[in-house]
Amino acid sequence: MPWLTEENLNGTFSGTVHPTVPSSRPSCPTPLKYSGSLDHLRYLEITPIIGREYPDVKITDILHAPNADEQIRDLAIIISERGVVFLRDQDDLNIADQKKFCDLLGKLSGRPEHHGLHVHPIYRDPGNLTLPDGTTDENIYVINSEAQKKIYKTMARRAPTEPRDLSREWHSDSTFENAPSDFSFLKMEETPSHGGDTLWCSGYEVYDRMSPSFRSYLETLTATCAQPVFKSAAEAGKYDVMSPRGSPLNVGDDFAPCHPVVRTNRITGWKAIFAGVALHVTKINGVYTYEDQFIRDYVMRLITQNHDCIARMKWTKNAAAIWNNDCVWPAATPDTHLVDGNRTGVRASSIGEVPYLDPNSKSRREALGIPIT
Repeated sequence: MPWLTEENLNGTFSGTVHPTVPSSRPSCPTPLKYSGSLDHLRYLEITPIIGREYPDVKITDILHAPNADEQIRDLAIIISERGVVFLRDQDDLNIADQKKFCDLLGKLSGRPEHHGLHVHPIYRDPGNLTLPDGTTDENIYVINSEAQKKIYKTMARRAPTEPRDLSREWHSDSTFENAPSDFSFLKMEETPSHGGDTLWCSGYEVYDRMSPSFRSYLETLTATCAQPVFKSAAEAGKYDVMSPRGSPLNVGDDFAPCHPVVRTNRITGWKAIFAGVALHVTKINGVYTYEDQFIRDYVMRLITQNHDCIARMKWTKNAAAIWNNDCVWPAATPDTHLVDGNRTGVRASSIGEVPYLDPNSKSRREALGIPIT
């Protein structure tokens, strides 16, 4: 079991909610507190529930500030509370600084000591796109729809006979790993004049929209989060998947770990729906097939019927978004084929802890004293 390996690396877990789900995080035993180091920055809240934009902030200014560690730690807290943060005009941000900043977000906010930036499993694939300068980087995933088409051709699919189900776009980065990503940092290099927006949905709020009794039931469940495309792509290309991938726990080519349906965010201490829906979730464990589909359909229904828990980003050249995968699901809007222009970006991701559920943690609304209205 992967949890036993992490237990040896990071300390002893204090009991479990589910027999295979850790109930504490030794590397960050208590929620973090904001120090106020970013109070001088102007910001706009995207919605009351999720998202914040810093219209004047340069990531490079934070990196080079005298109190850079304090500011980055505080930004990690804000991202974890708001779910996602948007920044514009990051034209001076290079790949090295993007990687450094993403790495520090995880490191300074209490991720396990032995974890770092994610290594993309099929970095060795000859079809992968290069960075703008023509180089490649194992810690950077280049966002490009044409490259994705080549990779996904290795999976057996029937010809489409009806419109795509866009609910399949919702996902949490690298849930196919034993230790998934905590922070993801995407900078858009080029974008069409319109189209290709990204949405983020709050897993905190989806959890809060459920009845207490149903939440309690979901807290007893895990889900298998499989992504076989990486193994099939590597076999088709006759190369080995990368290993390890940002953690000594992320090795091999199984890509089918079990994660809790409800997890606790180590930074805020708030509960969120995590593996109850999304691209990589293949089944809810320990329930019948109909119940499995019902649970995932119900979570998706809460997303689609509650648009107030969604933040939307209209991309501009050199804009960036940083989010916490523990508590939000991103979804790209696949409509760029309808307009001229390329949509390319570069993403770095930090690897957090094995997902856990602290039975004593609270929901966001419970913690902040916000009633359901």
